[in-house]
Amino acid sequence: MESNEQVIRDFLTAWSRLDAEELVGYFTEDVVYHNMPSSPAVGRVDVEARIRRFLSGWTETRWDLVNIICDADVVMAERMDRTTAGAKSVDLPCVGVFVMRDGKIAVWRDYFDLTTYQRAMA
Repeated sequence: MESNEQVIRDFLTAWSRLDAEELVGYFTEDVVYHNMPSSPAVGRVDVEARIRRFLSGWTETRWDLVNIICDADVVMAERMDRTTAGAKSVDLPCVGVFVMRDGKIAVWRDYFDLTTYQRAMA
């Protein structure tokens, strides 16, 4: 089994392929995804729907890892999410906190400045 840190490294890289089905494969069935400040998405079906909404407008994304810390089942990843939607793009500093279970993401919380994203995409 891959280390929890490697799973998150692979997950962050996978975003560049814009494939919701692939991304959902990283989650437990009962995953909770809280993209601050939105309400949490609960379960793979709900999380997949949210990911598909994101990807529907994106033409490109690359999540560059800045720092990663792993302690047992908790992985924290500071990153720069570089996303393009049509002619608009944003470099969004972000921190993801992941709680792992059996090599899958059981809880994912993302912290970022929503205004930075909204201004770039307006």
